[in-house]
Amino acid sequence: MILAIDQGTTSTTCIVFDESAEPLGRATIEFAQHFPRPGHVEHDLNEVWASVEAAVRESLRSAGAEPADLRAIGITNQRETVCAWDPLSAAPLHRALVWQDRRTARRCDELRDAGHEPLVRERTGLVLDPYFSATKMEWLLDNVDGLRARAQDGRAALGTVDAWLLQRLTGEHATDASNASRTLLYDLQSGAWDADLLTLFSDLPERALPRIVPSSGVIGTTRGDLFEGAEIPVAGVAGDQQAALFGQACLEPGSGKATYGTGSFVLVNVGTAVPAPVEGLLSTVAWGVGRRRDYALEASIFVTGAAVQWLRDGLGMIEHAEETAELAGSLESNDGVYFVPALTGLGSPHWDPYARGTIVGLTRGATRAHFARATLEAIAYQTVDAVRAIEAAGVAPLAELRADGGATVNPWLMQFQADVLGVPVVVPEVAETTALGAGYLAGVGVGLWTLDEVGRSRRERARYQPQMAEDLRAELLDGWARALACCRGSATR
Repeated sequence: MILAIDQGTTSTTCIVFDESAEPLGRATIEFAQHFPRPGHVEHDLNEVWASVEAAVRESLRSAGAEPADLRAIGITNQRETVCAWDPLSAAPLHRALVWQDRRTARRCDELRDAGHEPLVRERTGLVLDPYFSATKMEWLLDNVDGLRARAQDGRAALGTVDAWLLQRLTGEHATDASNASRTLLYDLQSGAWDADLLTLFSDLPERALPRIVPSSGVIGTTRGDLFEGAEIPVAGVAGDQQAALFGQACLEPGSGKATYGTGSFVLVNVGTAVPAPVEGLLSTVAWGVGRRRDYALEASIFVTGAAVQWLRDGLGMIEHAEETAELAGSLESNDGVYFVPALTGLGSPHWDPYARGTIVGLTRGATRAHFARATLEAIAYQTVDAVRAIEAAGVAPLAELRADGGATVNPWLMQFQADVLGVPVVVPEVAETTALGAGYLAGVGVGLWTLDEVGRSRRERARYQPQMAEDLRAELLDGWARALACCRGSATR
């Protein structure tokens, strides 16, 4: 059996897969989100670890399995989130700064105004935005008493969530290439930490950063009581979106997927050559297997599922996410109501950290059904923007969109997505392809599966065909564009 640990932004999910990649048992444990100030988003790593422990144990119980039954473990994680910890004990030295956190927006402005963005784009394929890890690492070093000195002399470690989990599980201080490529510190060409970028970001000490390893292959073995002393190889690691791309069997150039989670992410495999920087998009490592690295173009959308969560927890308009499908379907149209969920700024293809959430078109007749429908429509519109930006970069138009993530259980949303995109939306049999991709990488890493076997493994659960008339599609997208213009740059610098 293979255990996949999917450490996400709001919860940890663990799934046990058998040798045919069929899920045998699963568990999901939520944990708290901390918002100490507007624009600040943090996680207590002790709470995160408690969710990992509980999800591991419950998933094994659900599968009727013991730790000794596991052939390997794969890890996938929320990307860009920055952790600081003691390298001996793995004890956190501060709350993690989450990828949604915007506290370093002004620092990114300073670097951009100083003319550093061309270097960053050329080396990393990314943009200067607080979404990425480097300025968060700077902030921790500058604001946590004694952390910089500890990092310089080896008494503090910095890294993304995968690196911290690897330290907790195996004692190894490592990260894979897909996660390293999200930090603004990784050179896509050389596959190593870049000395010029480390200097640019306030002399970040390289000794505090993890070593970079392939995404598939044994990194270390488990230690401690979580697996009852069993030494299980951790043999697969990838950032959540790259893991989903692998789990969707997008192993050939030109194949792509959209993952609907807290945010949404559209990635298209572009092969083994580093892609040139594209305005509004990101170039990223898809995964590394052996000495081979594959790359992807990516559009990152910050708030999609989180907007539904906001309807539930922030506004109290719904009790369960599932209600949104019925509410949206109760209306014949959106009645001109649009919601731009720029609750933490806008990602691809706009990259505006100063955009803020905006609702337009409200009348006295607007109800919670309009809010629910506008929220689901916004998820689909943002995905259309992402796909069109990738196609504008020279990638052949997608013949279909492979969709995964929690929102794929919402049939209203999936049909609307196909309608406004104009191509079929295909949902796989295993919707949680992020965990599946981590499992596949681990299985490949210990020789359980080959890449060819992974490529042949994809199975469909549902296919949504576009049914909307072209003129209505154009009208809706035009309304979305007008709403989008209203939210741009609406927060002060």
